[in-house]
Amino acid sequence: MTIKEFASLCGCNPQTLRYYDHVDLLKPVKVDKWSGYRYYDEEQALTFVKIKNLQKAGFTIDEIKELLNKDNQEIFDAFSTKIVEQEERLAEIKKIQMSYQTEMTEMNNKLESMRAFVIKTMQEYDPYDEFGINQDTYQTMIQKADEYFSKSHNEIEDRNFEYDEDDEKEEYDFLNNPEYEIIYEKHGWNNVKDFYEEFSSLEDGQEYALLFKLVPGKATGAIGSAFATTILGMLLQSNSNKHMLLSCNLRDNAEDDQNHFWLLKKKK
Repeated sequence: MTIKEFASLCGCNPQTLRYYDHVDLLKPVKVDKWSGYRYYDEEQALTFVKIKNLQKAGFTIDEIKELLNKDNQEIFDAFSTKIVEQEERLAEIKKIQMSYQTEMTEMNNKLESMRAFVIKTMQEYDPYDEFGINQDTYQTMIQKADEYFSKSHNEIEDRNFEYDEDDEKEEYDFLNNPEYEIIYEKHGWNNVKDFYEEFSSLEDGQEYALLFKLVPGKATGAIGSAFATTILGMLLQSNSNKHMLLSCNLRDNAEDDQNHFWLLKKKK
């Protein structure tokens, strides 16, 4: 019978049969080499029933292929196994459902704590000596930082910068990571304001990493947090018409009594 007749017998769309042919589940017994018409035997309707039910039960194409030559008892047993798998999966989904709201609440609390910490450290920090910023300008930066952290938590992955203070391994990853290239570095400086203009103009659409190795007292705790947030805020303000990804990493310098800075750009 033609594909149209066979589809009518099986109660399906001819396109379904063409798909089964394409994935080698149910091949026609004959394909006319001139017209390309597919022809099927009536007995293939039983194979169709197997395929349709196995597919509806969630078996993969490869699993169905293995079962097509099995007898009905083996197929019935396969359904039993699939039921157990689905019940276990359903139980897992129910657990996820029960913990979902708790995890969302916990994450919102963490984000709020992070926002409060950053704003508090900025309010207690005097940026003039390090960055040459007066209090009026700095208060504007604090306000913008507060607005940023107050955005919808659903948008947190779209942030323009991230701050990493603790993972010591990051320092060596950036300097030796072949995906990044050093585009600027400064060593033996006293304050960022002395050389900020040398690196503050960044390219639109780029991803940058700032790495500071600082004398003791600058890199850790509340001062370190304010330092990182301030320099990132300055860069965003200097490049306000651009979209960039920035990360800032601070390290205590245990090797010499000097400040070091590297600006790295991720290669495209």
